[in-house]
Amino acid sequence: MNENHDVSSLFSIHGKVALVTGGSRGIGLMIARGYVEAGATVYITSRTAEVCEAVAGELSAVGRCISLPSDLSTMAGVEHLVREISDREERLHILVNNAGAAWGEPIETFPEKGFDKITDLNLKSLFFLTRDLLPMLEKAATAEDPARVINIGSIDGLRVPIVPNFSYAAAKAAVHQLTRMLAVHLGGRNITVNAVAPGFFPSKMTRHLLENYRETFEKACPLGRIGEPADMAGIAVFLASRAASYINGAIIPVDGGHSLKTEA
Repeated sequence: MNENHDVSSLFSIHGKVALVTGGSRGIGLMIARGYVEAGATVYITSRTAEVCEAVAGELSAVGRCISLPSDLSTMAGVEHLVREISDREERLHILVNNAGAAWGEPIETFPEKGFDKITDLNLKSLFFLTRDLLPMLEKAATAEDPARVINIGSIDGLRVPIVPNFSYAAAKAAVHQLTRMLAVHLGGRNITVNAVAPGFFPSKMTRHLLENYRETFEKACPLGRIGEPADMAGIAVFLASRAASYINGAIIPVDGGHSLKTEA
């Protein structure tokens, strides 16, 4: 039995290799920045090469961050990313499946492409990227400190949102269930799989909602505010550290208690 309870190392991810998809903005950037500042080598992806390179350059001022531009909305993009990181690293300790998109539209006009685009990126690509990176994750995994897959779900996958984002909410609920399934199937390989279900954080995806409904969301949250970068970095670093080695298959709301409320 491992009796090493030194807290200074228990929460450390120093020296680990992480891949954060959609890591150039929003929640992905919050996580990537937290990992870089905590001493991990961090690879980030984005569909836009210029943005990805610029953000990686900014984060490299405080640690090691490498840009791997990829369009994960297609299987070709998933395969490209797997090749790129496999060429650079033998092991992958942390995979954060954050890349995603949203689509909101009344049910009467909700288009087929609004389902295909969201489910392909938010759910399908997440599964196949995880599958194809299993060899790298297994090489990094030990019983004492498993490799980590951290999926970014949403409180919209926990309760019915007030906005008509049908495909997004359904895909995020599916991400939560897929997380549980992967946790069971991969636990024996010393790979844990957990999901974070964020509430409202400042990002490009939530900009319109926060510009119009921020006060509503803040009032609906028991803590009376939206999320801050440190809130997301904190849970992401914790889940990637040895402190979370025995957490597997959890869906963790990071929303100040918002998803517990029945209104808004």
